[in-house]
Amino acid sequence: MSVPSVVVHRDADVLANAVAARIITRLVDVQSAKGSASIVLTGGTVGIATLAAIAATPARDAVDWRRLDIWWGDERFLPSGDKERNETGAREALLDHVDVNPERVHVMLGPDSGLTAEESAEAYAAELRGAARPEDHGPVPGFDVMLLGMGPDSHVASLFPGMPALYDTRAVVAVHGAPKPPPTRISLTLPAIQSSREVWVVAAGEEKSGAVRLALSDSGHVQVPASGARGRARTLFLLDRAAASKIPPELGRISSP
Repeated sequence: MSVPSVVVHRDADVLANAVAARIITRLVDVQSAKGSASIVLTGGTVGIATLAAIAATPARDAVDWRRLDIWWGDERFLPSGDKERNETGAREALLDHVDVNPERVHVMLGPDSGLTAEESAEAYAAELRGAARPEDHGPVPGFDVMLLGMGPDSHVASLFPGMPALYDTRAVVAVHGAPKPPPTRISLTLPAIQSSREVWVVAAGEEKSGAVRLALSDSGHVQVPASGARGRARTLFLLDRAAASKIPPELGRISSP
């Protein structure tokens, strides 16, 4: 796993715009090299603001959206179209405004599909297996970039401190009893997250600063899930100044654009 690098931006608005520009550059570079690319999206305030920033810039047209596979790191187990679903937020902010290939938008199914949360997780795992290639060396594609938000409790995706999902070696799990609503969710596990070529943890706000510090330390991932959010080739913690305020200089390579 890669050692995290830290990039600090002035505030949440600048952070969202900077991450948007970074995503566009990354996707264009990968598509130029390989023909297609893959991204894992996240929800949350900054995550959705980042997608809206992509939609708002003319530079978005540099991405060939038809040649992009879009996945999610987690989803609230709610019916399709529910305003609390990460998919709904992503569609409203970005996906409805670009020419994506619907067959390459990989959603986590909700209860309106007729599946239980466990069956939805199994279906997503099967879809991941179908997209994995021999060079990925496992049941999950080597995502080109995975976006993750982080909570004040250091949770990433729907992996909350101390919960059974953090011990699970499957790629996708159903989460029950999540400490923030809704209690039932579908989530990639840490092994699936760590299959990514690049993992970008995006966080803003002083309330995240303690979790950021722990996530960059040697804390165990069971109590600090974000400490297990690492990419194979690169890990970035993209932060605003408030979220970065408790990072000791020795933790990570810090730059401030």
